[in-house]
Amino acid sequence: MTQITAQMLKELRERTGVGMGKCKEALTEAGGDIEKAIANLRKAGMASAVKKESRETNEGLIYIFENAGQVAFVEVNAETDFVVKNDRFQEFARNIAEEICATAPATLDAFLQQSYSKDSKLTIDQYRALTIQALGENIQIKRFDLFPKKANHSIATYSHMGGKLVTMIEIAGASGEEALAKEIAMHVAAESPEYISSDEVPQHVLEHEKDIARAQIKGKPENMIEKILTGKLQAYFNQVCLLNQKFVKNNDVTVAELVANRGKELGKELKISQFLRWGIGQ
Repeated sequence: MTQITAQMLKELRERTGVGMGKCKEALTEAGGDIEKAIANLRKAGMASAVKKESRETNEGLIYIFENAGQVAFVEVNAETDFVVKNDRFQEFARNIAEEICATAPATLDAFLQQSYSKDSKLTIDQYRALTIQALGENIQIKRFDLFPKKANHSIATYSHMGGKLVTMIEIAGASGEEALAKEIAMHVAAESPEYISSDEVPQHVLEHEKDIARAQIKGKPENMIEKILTGKLQAYFNQVCLLNQKFVKNNDVTVAELVANRGKELGKELKISQFLRWGIGQ
């Protein structure tokens, strides 16, 4: 019978994240063959993951990772905030974000089935399953997004409450404007805009807001209704459109004016080309 050494146990634990007791059982069952023990633990890990799949995952974090070519966002969920703060969960989220950034998968389903670069014997989903086994909670990769870095553009991100809320701003028209983009990303976290400008508000949303406004001004003189309606729509745009909002750090200017003023300083036309605002569970 093969002797199970402390070094073998240590190696198996480091490679799988599974507890010492389970590692010893797996090695004993595998006759000391570490690769066979890992295969058996993977099988057990997948079974364990299936049992936990129905549990709700209302906690989590959104991890941001960037390389020279792009910025990746991924939301990873667990059952409790206790596990979310665990170093192994944090490492898992980082590894997943790094993998997405490096491989740029087309869809989440495709990503889960691809090989994990740090252990080619595992798929991403099998890596997730092993993490479930190690932490004892259901863990889900909920969503991801990628933003390529473009010439003459500036991207900045902001993470709030330990990754519970993250934002991103991309400014077109100049590179090196990450500081401005960061300020606006922080504004987005605070003010929750839904659109960049009024031009982006869908027609059905506009009609809904008009219906509400008309109901509020019933009985007003006909010659005043259109003016009041226009004013109410403008107030709505000022609330939900990023460019219309008063800049949170200086209410004397709108975000549009902030960007325009910086553009004048540079002698360039700057434009917010896109933004992202993700909160856990949204």
